[in-house]
Amino acid sequence: MSKHRDWFFRHVCQTSPQPLGLEIVRAKGSYFFTADGQRYLDLIAGIGVVNVGHGRPEVIRAIEEQATAYLHPMVYGELVMQPQVTYAHRLAGLLPGEIDNIYFTNSGAEAVDGALKTARKHTGRAKIYSFHGCYHGDTFGAMSCQSEMFFKFPFEPVVPEIESLPWNEVQALQQIDAGTAAVIIEPVQTEAGVRVPGADFMHALRQRCSETGALLIFDEVMTGFGRTGKLFAAEHWDIAPDIMVLAKALGGGLPLGAFAGPKEIMRTLSEDPPLCHVTTFGGNPLSCAAGLAALNILLDENLPERAQEIGAKFTTGLAEIAEASGIMDTIRSKGALIGVDFISPELTWSFVQRCREEGLIVGWTLFYSNILRMAPPL
Repeated sequence: MSKHRDWFFRHVCQTSPQPLGLEIVRAKGSYFFTADGQRYLDLIAGIGVVNVGHGRPEVIRAIEEQATAYLHPMVYGELVMQPQVTYAHRLAGLLPGEIDNIYFTNSGAEAVDGALKTARKHTGRAKIYSFHGCYHGDTFGAMSCQSEMFFKFPFEPVVPEIESLPWNEVQALQQIDAGTAAVIIEPVQTEAGVRVPGADFMHALRQRCSETGALLIFDEVMTGFGRTGKLFAAEHWDIAPDIMVLAKALGGGLPLGAFAGPKEIMRTLSEDPPLCHVTTFGGNPLSCAAGLAALNILLDENLPERAQEIGAKFTTGLAEIAEASGIMDTIRSKGALIGVDFISPELTWSFVQRCREEGLIVGWTLFYSNILRMAPPL
């Protein structure tokens, strides 16, 4: 064991009983390389972070240029920092509907918490609904949206007045009423194995929120930036949420999250009282420079369309494996977001291990031990 692996296991807090423990020394394109000379094909892209691939020269250049100018002059929202405001302006022209005001954060979970706070303050209501099988992050607010008690019960009491509705059931949406502040949804449920809702459900959800005055929050942390075959997954249903949450690929490989909405909604964070939601490092200029460079690559090279091609190729190949082996039950995909149901948890783990032995890094999900997930670079 190298000294770095030893220090990793001794001094870095472990969050799983069997971490991969690969010692990374370099990453390029769709591959990363380890200290023992092995090359691995990365089929999870840092869990959907490096959509444009590892080590893109354009992203590296943007980071280098910004690093020589300045890193952190002041906390978020006080100074005009060119990479931050340029990125916000660019996003405002791409986000759906009337969303044109961006609050940058450090992560997706932090952005979810900010979106929930904004919804409660703007509406003056308390009730929040999520959906069975959802995953929105591990801060207290985000974690409180989960329906699975296994992950929540060690931390109870969680944030009150948050409940989960059945996934993809139109009738259940009648529970959304005039006391509901917000409904938060992943347009494609990732941790639940890439579950794609029906168009009738999504349109009924938008209509019900509009009828009751509840804010509709789309969590596009995983599905944004080309992953599902559109720039944002909301485009598949031509639906504009009231608030959108972004992260992962937003930062081009550096830490960055955001929640965004129309200025009418977002201004609530500066009034009664002012500074009611603040962050020190959100919108860090280095992260914004990297994210903007990655977004330009994504658009210039039409990577959302490329995601559709990748998804079709993988699902065809996986279907052949499933037919020949009998170890897979269902294969689901939306663009280059792919989920596979195995017939048992044991076969799932065996498959993940065998992939690693063959130089492939694939993922598994938090809630369902028989599901494999892939989200390769685009």
